[in-house]
Order: sequence, then C-alpha cells, then structure tokens
Amino acid sequence: MKETSKQESMFTAIADIQRRKILKILKHNEMSVAAIKSHFDFSGATLSHHLNILKNAELVRVRRQGQQRIYTLNLSVVEELLLLFNQIFVSQENEKQK
Repeated sequence: MKETSKQESMFTAIADIQRRKILKILKHNEMSVAAIKSHFDFSGATLSHHLNILKNAELVRVRRQGQQRIYTLNLSVVEELLLLFNQIFVSQENEKQK
C-alpha cells in the first residue's frame, strides 16, 4: 500500500466515533467479535463493517481461534499514526512560535 493511501485509510478509519470506541476497547485486551459487540447496540453486520475498515487500515489485527475471530490493536501502526499527528500538529505549532 502506498504511504499516502495508507495514511488516508488510517484517517478514514479513525474519523468515525464508533471505530474510535472499538480502538479504545482493544487498547486494554484482545477480544472476540462477540466481546466487542457486547459494548455496542448496532448489528453484527455494522460491527463487521467497522472492523473491516480498521483491519484494512492495519489498525487492528485478526486471528482465528477455533470458530472465533480475535481482534487486537496493531500497536506499530498506532504508533505510526501518532508520529504522523505529531509531525502535522507539533510542526505547525513550532512554526507559529517562530
């Protein structure tokens, strides 16, 4: 995936409040789809849609454990996203102070 396209998919993924909530939940532990679903009122199809967007942005990883899919936060990509935010916003703040 090209760098710009990867960044666009990450920003698209975190633009939605429900996906940010999923990331926040996964911050503490890896979880099955059923465990993630217990935190939300929307349908399984909607959750699947959100998880696919997060997975395509590489913000989460998924593995199979028997019949279950287990999701975990992809910390290396989250760190990459934080660095990108730092470059954008801290650089702008430093330029304003000059």
